[in-house]
Amino acid sequence: MSDREEILALLRENARYSTEDLARQTGLDAEEVEAVVEELESEGVIKGYQAVVDWDKVEPERVRAAVELNVTLDRETGYDDIAERLAKFPEVQGLRLVSGDYDFAMEVEGDSMSQVSRFISEKVAPVPEITQTVTHYIMESYKERGVEFGDGHDDDRLSISP
Repeated sequence: MSDREEILALLRENARYSTEDLARQTGLDAEEVEAVVEELESEGVIKGYQAVVDWDKVEPERVRAAVELNVTLDRETGYDDIAERLAKFPEVQGLRLVSGDYDFAMEVEGDSMSQVSRFISEKVAPVPEITQTVTHYIMESYKERGVEFGDGHDDDRLSISP
């Protein structure tokens, strides 16, 4: 594994690692780590640093939905054009072109189910190239960005069989 790959893996594990932490774990010196991180940032490989939030523990709770989008392309419009238009909405937290039964997988957040529904019906569905939307409201999150959610306590009850 290259130094770049090793640093990226560590930052994905914990973006709060200090330069000294990264240096100790990779065997590089702090200046080398700083140079690699600066290079990754300037090349646009690292786009930002974010916390993984368990929204179920935050008040007021956010409403999240996974939305499937089907599109029909024409000669003037491609997938990138549609993605660029949709990605500008602040409600859109994630957008991916996917293979399978639909074209785009979109992650949306809002303050209420009605706000998310209105966003889909008033902003997304009217886009001329979008032919179908299917919205799945997220009921519970168990893992996000590699981080498992839960209370951290294992169920230590003994199972009883008749």
